[in-house]
Amino acid sequence: MTLIREGYRARLVDEKIGRYLEAFGAVSIEGPKWCGKTWTGENHACSEIRIDGMTGPLKNKDIVSNDLSKALEGCVPHLIDEWQEVPAIWDCVRSSVDEDGSKGRFILTGSSVPRRDEYSHSGAGRIAKVPMRTMSLFETGDSSGEISLKELFNRCDLNIDCGERSLSDLIGLTIRGGWPGNIGTPRRDSGLVASEYIRYIVEDACRMDGVRRQQEKMLMLLKSLSRNESTMVSDKKIMDDMKRFDDENISAVTYSDYVDCLYRVHLLADTPCFRPNVRSDMRIGKKPKRHLTDVSLAVSALGLTEEMLMNDLNTFGFMFESLCEHDLDIYADRLGGKLFHYRDGRDREIDAVIELGDKRWGAFEIKVGTGQIESAADNLIKISRIMEAEGTAPSVLCVICGMTRYAYRRPDGVYVVPITALAP
Repeated sequence: MTLIREGYRARLVDEKIGRYLEAFGAVSIEGPKWCGKTWTGENHACSEIRIDGMTGPLKNKDIVSNDLSKALEGCVPHLIDEWQEVPAIWDCVRSSVDEDGSKGRFILTGSSVPRRDEYSHSGAGRIAKVPMRTMSLFETGDSSGEISLKELFNRCDLNIDCGERSLSDLIGLTIRGGWPGNIGTPRRDSGLVASEYIRYIVEDACRMDGVRRQQEKMLMLLKSLSRNESTMVSDKKIMDDMKRFDDENISAVTYSDYVDCLYRVHLLADTPCFRPNVRSDMRIGKKPKRHLTDVSLAVSALGLTEEMLMNDLNTFGFMFESLCEHDLDIYADRLGGKLFHYRDGRDREIDAVIELGDKRWGAFEIKVGTGQIESAADNLIKISRIMEAEGTAPSVLCVICGMTRYAYRRPDGVYVVPITALAP
């Protein structure tokens, strides 16, 4: 059972961490900086060491580098925060788990991934990895949680007045993002965290592995990725986009290196393409849908303001889609499922697909305004019929909408749910 410490805001991933601590010798919580990994790790731990901290006048990193056993000292579960600063800690934890054999001994947190050659063992069977995202709207308190994703899969009846949300409110949520430290920040300043984050993380990425990279080029890459947020963009298009909009040339080798750095600091979070088990030879897409780890980063990288998004609803549509898919990913994980998107060889698309552990799956279209609900529902029904003819069918069809105040089930069976009322 997970205990909630005073002042800690519970996260949906807490239950998973608690379960894994009962099943594995160690748990590694992995995600971007400032997403709340340390706070969450501390909530489950009885002792801790911060590798990037100090013990008196000495840096913990230097102490541990000279004697790895110092990293393991403490009551269990023992938190080792930012372990990647001394990658050899991973093998040390794995060896300690092997020797002791007991469960729930260590919690590791890391905001970047070391090179694989910096530690020898994968940790399989000993160290369970738990991905962590920034906060969902349900976790920040911006979703009422009146509508359960789990109950949608169980085909519940639905007719609830969830209250109104304005376009301005939705835009404000994309600018603020899901950063725990941003909760309660005055709205006029809510974009500052993402802006500061980009500056910090680009500096961090540009000096990974002791290699000097160009910060300006990394920023231009980040802007291009932001212009193509929530799309199945190819690497070539990103490189061409950098040349077209920013007059920035980048070679394929440099591009690959820079993108790898962004993945290693958990700045990018791809949504894979869903491949249903169909009887025919229907060609299914393979390209992932590319996202920044939090929509606020894409908004900030492009310098978008609330007024600019108000006047460019096409761009806001992609940002809103990113916001919703971020939350659906977290909710799916909470239910033991996974998030996908779908596109086949005839360019038929579904914005989001959630597959549960029992292989039931649901199809979700994401729209800002109520005027798009009808066409979105028609698309879901059309693809559902095709899938059923091919030997599989979704358990739930749903339009996630921004500005509808009602959550309901249409006569054709398609649910309509505001993102600000959804929970796992």
